[in-house]
Amino acid sequence: MATYVLTGATSGLGAATKARLEADGHQVVGVDLRGTDVDADLSTAEGRRSAIEQVTGLVDGRIDGFVPFAGLAAATGRPASALIAVNYFGAIELLEGLRPLLAAGENPSVVLVSSNSATSQPNWPTELADACLAGDEAAANAVADTFGDLGAIQAYPATKAALAYYARTKSADYIAQGIRLNAIAPGLIDTPMTQEGRRDALIGPGMEQFLATIPAGRAGRPEEVAAVVAFLLGPESTYFVGSVLFVDGGTDAAFRGMDWPKVWSFDAPS
Repeated sequence: MATYVLTGATSGLGAATKARLEADGHQVVGVDLRGTDVDADLSTAEGRRSAIEQVTGLVDGRIDGFVPFAGLAAATGRPASALIAVNYFGAIELLEGLRPLLAAGENPSVVLVSSNSATSQPNWPTELADACLAGDEAAANAVADTFGDLGAIQAYPATKAALAYYARTKSADYIAQGIRLNAIAPGLIDTPMTQEGRRDALIGPGMEQFLATIPAGRAGRPEEVAAVVAFLLGPESTYFVGSVLFVDGGTDAAFRGMDWPKVWSFDAPS
């Protein structure tokens, strides 16, 4: 039996994955605002520290996996800073705080939750992703403030791209400790978060248009994402390191089918 820590554990992808892992016989420590093992507000530095302390107190010196599902989408009146705080820093600060417990675990694995919005939504601000990846929350907020009322729409794909970048650029450092670090990029999955978004005047019309482009012809089910996460956490994915897996019904392939692989080149010394 492995011990896994999931944030956003009370609804959507987190709840579905918690149910899947527990059905497989594993122990799951859930983190959310309320209603699970660890109650914490991941939008604040204090809440993140509290979550790390509470998780540490509940486990026996080690955990075998971590998946930060907690996240916010763009919505009318929601500031970009909220997405930056929860989506990126609420994930990465917990990961880095729990890293010693992961290093002590058996075949430890981390799955970050990116999004196919990072490849299907055009013109999101790379400078915002760069500020997140640099670990500078104040700088990320300053960048987002320049986007005005559209800040949250811009921040969502940027924060999710930053998580994919983190998985890709940090994976070699993590695997040196025996910790596998990967990411998933879900598409439009039928969860309470996306249901709320489809009703929202700000982003609802765009989500309906996006739904119509999915090659699979439907939104995904949380259980379909949970199955991929269970695989990445488990013993059959031990050579997955630094990968980003799309779970999106074919959207990324349809939008950007020849964006990867690209030829890698360099200038030979003269």
